[in-house]
Amino acid sequence: MKNIDFDWKPLALVPLLAALALPLIGSGSTWLTLTVAGLAMGMIIFIIASGLTLVFGLMDVLNFGHGVFIALGAFVAVSVFGGMADWTTSAELWRNLVAMGCAVAAAMVAAGLLGLAFERLIVRPVYGQHLKQILITMGGMIIGEELIKVIWGPQQIPLPLPEAMKGSLLIGDAAVEKYRLIAVVIGAVVFGLLAWTLSRTKIGLLIRAGVQDREMVESLGYRIRQLFIGIFVVGSALAGLGGVMWGLYQQNVIPQMGAQVNVLIFIVIIIGGLGSTGGALIGALLVGLMANYTGFLVPKVALFSNIALMVAILLWRPQGVYPVANR
Repeated sequence: MKNIDFDWKPLALVPLLAALALPLIGSGSTWLTLTVAGLAMGMIIFIIASGLTLVFGLMDVLNFGHGVFIALGAFVAVSVFGGMADWTTSAELWRNLVAMGCAVAAAMVAAGLLGLAFERLIVRPVYGQHLKQILITMGGMIIGEELIKVIWGPQQIPLPLPEAMKGSLLIGDAAVEKYRLIAVVIGAVVFGLLAWTLSRTKIGLLIRAGVQDREMVESLGYRIRQLFIGIFVVGSALAGLGGVMWGLYQQNVIPQMGAQVNVLIFIVIIIGGLGSTGGALIGALLVGLMANYTGFLVPKVALFSNIALMVAILLWRPQGVYPVANR
């Protein structure tokens, strides 16, 4: 699996988009606020998309049920925050971070376990059959959403930020929300860990070798099937983490939130190159920036701006910014 290439052109797209938006927005402080918001949104989308990127890029599985892991992670965070109200309402940052850490850990475990069941019961019978994968995983997501409604109810539930993460920091005349800075940092850490694991560790070597020549790796005594199941579980857990981040970004959760985010996820993966981790990062940042800039400049076309962005990228590079070699 190819991740980040040395081709500089896709890397220049993010600063180029930001530079083009500056004269259109006019105000430097407004531009900075929108840019940080776009980067934060992009990083959260990347966290969510990275799990699906792993699953498709390494296992060749089109999992349209990915949204259920997002929603489950967010609703688990609602329950954890509800049980740690004294911690989330405290003005002390360390107490807020402990509560958020507990919510993230619980969400990733729950989403990972659901991912394990999802792989065994739904995905395993349709390996190598893309059309059936699309249909059966979408059905799995619908069932998952209904189960979430049974447990937490069908209504929208607030997910407020922990007290110390509320508010903004002033950078010159620009107000930048604290949580958005935190989201940028967490997204960068997730990307760094994924890139390091895939390129610098023995597990990453086995994963890449297994994608290229599964039979050879298995002949050396390694269990590629178990390794790929582990990838599916990790991808699901990352979706759970992304669900917590997205729920806090929106400050509310609904059972259908995963299905709503799915559209952005697939736009990001297509822009990135169907399985490229580095490409998914670039795609997510472009999507986040485009959504915030157009939402400010031309609100009526904001819903279609990312589709237009995807079309423009594909006209330039039909396989995405960093196509994976074996696709």
